[in-house]
Amino acid sequence: MTQEHNNLSRDGVYVDSAFTPSAAANLTRDLNFNGTIVGNVLAQPLFIEGGPNGPMVIAVTESNNVYALNAITGTVIWQRNVGPAVPASQLPCGTINPLGISDTPAVDLPSRALFFDAMTSPDGGATKQHLIFSLNVDTGATNPGWPVNVNSAFPAFNADHHNNRGAIAVVNGIVYVPYSGHNGDCLNYHGWVVGVQINNPAAVVGWTTNALGGGIWGHSGVASDGTNLYVVTGNTFSTGGTWGGGEAIVRLQAGPVFTNTSTNYWAPTNWLSLDNSDTDLGGCSAMLIDVPGATPSQLVLALGKDRNAYLLNRNNLGGIVAPVNSASVSSSTLRGQSSVTYRTSVGTYFAFRAGTSNMLVAYRINPTNPPTMSSAWLVTQSGEGTPFVTTTNGTDNFIVWSAGAGGSQRLNGYNADTGGEIFSGGGANELMTGLIKWNTGIAARGRIYYAANNKVYAFRVPVPSLSLSSTVSRKTHGAAGDFDISMPGVECRSGGASGDYTLVFTFSNNIESGNASVTSGIGSVSGTPTASGNTLTVNLTGVTTPQTLTVTLNSVTDQFLQVMPNMPVSMTVLVGDTSNNNVVNATDIAQTKGQIGLPVTGSNFRTDLNANGAVNGSDVSLVKAHSGESASMLDSKSEKNRVGPTK
Repeated sequence: MTQEHNNLSRDGVYVDSAFTPSAAANLTRDLNFNGTIVGNVLAQPLFIEGGPNGPMVIAVTESNNVYALNAITGTVIWQRNVGPAVPASQLPCGTINPLGISDTPAVDLPSRALFFDAMTSPDGGATKQHLIFSLNVDTGATNPGWPVNVNSAFPAFNADHHNNRGAIAVVNGIVYVPYSGHNGDCLNYHGWVVGVQINNPAAVVGWTTNALGGGIWGHSGVASDGTNLYVVTGNTFSTGGTWGGGEAIVRLQAGPVFTNTSTNYWAPTNWLSLDNSDTDLGGCSAMLIDVPGATPSQLVLALGKDRNAYLLNRNNLGGIVAPVNSASVSSSTLRGQSSVTYRTSVGTYFAFRAGTSNMLVAYRINPTNPPTMSSAWLVTQSGEGTPFVTTTNGTDNFIVWSAGAGGSQRLNGYNADTGGEIFSGGGANELMTGLIKWNTGIAARGRIYYAANNKVYAFRVPVPSLSLSSTVSRKTHGAAGDFDISMPGVECRSGGASGDYTLVFTFSNNIESGNASVTSGIGSVSGTPTASGNTLTVNLTGVTTPQTLTVTLNSVTDQFLQVMPNMPVSMTVLVGDTSNNNVVNATDIAQTKGQIGLPVTGSNFRTDLNANGAVNGSDVSLVKAHSGESASMLDSKSEKNRVGPTK
């Protein structure tokens, strides 16, 4: 979850197998999740994995605080303040106080870099700066060459006049940051998209509307199909009737670069009337939608303050013409919040918050020529939160979620095809505070994270408990393949000169990570345990025979971020005990001799003591070398060599 609404299309869809309807109906808040932050929040949180700190939740605030929180406990891993925020009293207009980080950041996973814009002031507000930051997402350290001062890169850009409310996008190695003005449309601002190369922050490119105004106001900011960028602009001023980039869907190429042809922009024929009435087409951000069977099928959606939804062919926007289709979809003004889109077995939908009406609305896009829109469902929810969507596999069990910001302060979940309520908000523990209507949640690992003023909340659905199902000692017997001995049990095969063994632990759920150590006996863990599916593989080295050693698993974390208590597992090593009777004697020698020259299979692999895929004289010699050793020798040997101090 590295960006606004999870994907560059800004669809707001999160695939998580835990969110079945029955599980979602029993969502509860994780009261052990701390989540304390400082500052007001307009931005969506992010969920980041794959680093040294384990799963993290990233949150940013208007106080210019940036947090990496432990995704399980909600405690702070690292925290940065990137400079003083600007008090509202030092701004020409606007309602955000103070003004700091408003945009949803983005993370480039290959470089492990976190990007965002911050409004800062080094002198209490007299001087304003829009700084584009890149931080190491694992440490919070500022990456070399950053931040980028937008005003320095573009002298025509006046930081005092502009605000960054829309989300950042990272596309093919370039960070794109959109800008608008402040609430109130004061001073001379433009709509801007600024692009900064991740690996060369000195390379900065900008696109701006020709006319004054034309801000990019929507919360989702910049959308992309992976190559082109799509933004929706608001009203412009003093145009003299000549269109200058406002009230439009604009398609930009990498850079950003704008080619002023009708393929790359669309504005309604009444754009001037919308300008004059401050009825922004860019009430919400661009959202990319594919509708199989429709002509055209690759669409971009705009939701305007005029209460209309507009569908355009995103491959050929068309210029100043009628849209592919449009429909009146709301009884109140559409302003700012992100919308969602999803495709179920029933059809393709978009859902949105219908302005200030406390209504969450869904429309279906019909696969016709041209595509049409029809009302699907409408629910009333006390509040104005921004929706997001979960699905168990990208095909089934779609649920539309939204919180009652400014109203119930509760999270609700609805059947994405019918609007039927699945989660009704919970009890006293599920009540949140400090929600703002721009806020939207994210879903990850059976949890929902929701950022509010001074707090990140975590919710979770019931999931299967995490337990250890089995443990085996595994060796590869050459071309014969892998053979396992169950533990606790007797490992009779040789570990070679280095005493190397491999334990494979199987769990009830898929595993994300885990550690292990030898807590008694002779030997040590080699390298980092490897998680794959529901198994954790631990390599041991320096293991001697005969002995019983204990390997203790710790910090084993599953796909739902459940952590298993420390789990000791014993392993008896008695090389040569092919008959598995706790003693090496003539029976084992005879048994091994009897298998010489036979294929190694599941019934005789214990006699392939060297694990080379053939039973031969070297295996017989190895049994003879350990003849006389037995399990009865293990207690004294293990006590003698026990890890840790003895009394």
